[in-house]
Amino acid sequence: MKMVWDAFIAVYLFLAGLGAGAFVLGALTNWAKTPAPRMKRIAFVIAPVAVAVGTLVLVVDAKAGFANPLRFFLLVSNLNSVMAWGVIILSVFLAVSVVDLVLLLVRKKTPKALDVVGMVLAVCVAAYTGVLLGDAGLAFPLWNMAILPLLFVVSAASTGIAAVLLVTYLAAPDEVEALPFLPKAGLVLPVLELVLVAVLLGVTAGSSGSAAAAGAASVANLVSGAYAVPFWLGFVVVGLVLPFALELARHRGAGAPKAAAVVGAAAPGAGSDGSAAAAAAGSGKALALVGEAGVLVGGFMLRYLVIMAALAVVFA
Repeated sequence: MKMVWDAFIAVYLFLAGLGAGAFVLGALTNWAKTPAPRMKRIAFVIAPVAVAVGTLVLVVDAKAGFANPLRFFLLVSNLNSVMAWGVIILSVFLAVSVVDLVLLLVRKKTPKALDVVGMVLAVCVAAYTGVLLGDAGLAFPLWNMAILPLLFVVSAASTGIAAVLLVTYLAAPDEVEALPFLPKAGLVLPVLELVLVAVLLGVTAGSSGSAAAAGAASVANLVSGAYAVPFWLGFVVVGLVLPFALELARHRGAGAPKAAAVVGAAAPGAGSDGSAAAAAAGSGKALALVGEAGVLVGGFMLRYLVIMAALAVVFA
């Protein structure tokens, strides 16, 4: 069976998930103990832009492309189609996220009810990127409808947080710690993502009947075959292990600069402690940027590999 999509569609899957995750993070700043207006603005700009660009990629990738864009609106008339629901979800999310952004820029605040609606739609957008592939799961065992949507939702949360934090570190570093759950998320999400990937590979490898050969070959493609290097290096090491290790080191060392500053302040003639603390903070920021960039690399590699390594069932 011919591949339904190629690597280009991975860009859509990545950007749609990233934008959805960014919106959720921006909306959660409403409940932050410390105000984070710039982080929210950054998130609410990233969200519609990323999803809109991703949707444009989806339109271009379709055979009709710009020659017949009306085709995507006509899809709405067929509510039995997964693509139809995708068009509806993406359109409504884009409308809500743009309205939220305009209200934020004009009134400096947004209705919490509208933010909650946007969060629900964002989760639907992230899940839909997995459902879109899962709809063809019978032909491609790797595209498992039960696991892929959940995996893509978790990855969307990771990439959305990473994109927002990456910009926030550069534009509003004082707001990075506004949401106290973010460091924990940086430790939990990579582990959860790795577990879900392991489950996906295990279920795929265990496919039975006519799907057995395609399932086993798809898993082999990833772990030891043509895509083994990008899987282990690009996704596992750069996308999961590196960000987790850097976040763990930052989490464990968070109190060290403060302790050093207290000791230095009490010790006579320790005037260089301020510069040492500043150097440590600068180093921590650089490592944080590397970690967030790694998450983004891993998020794209996940979708690219799921697309490219999937082999179709050969029906006799």
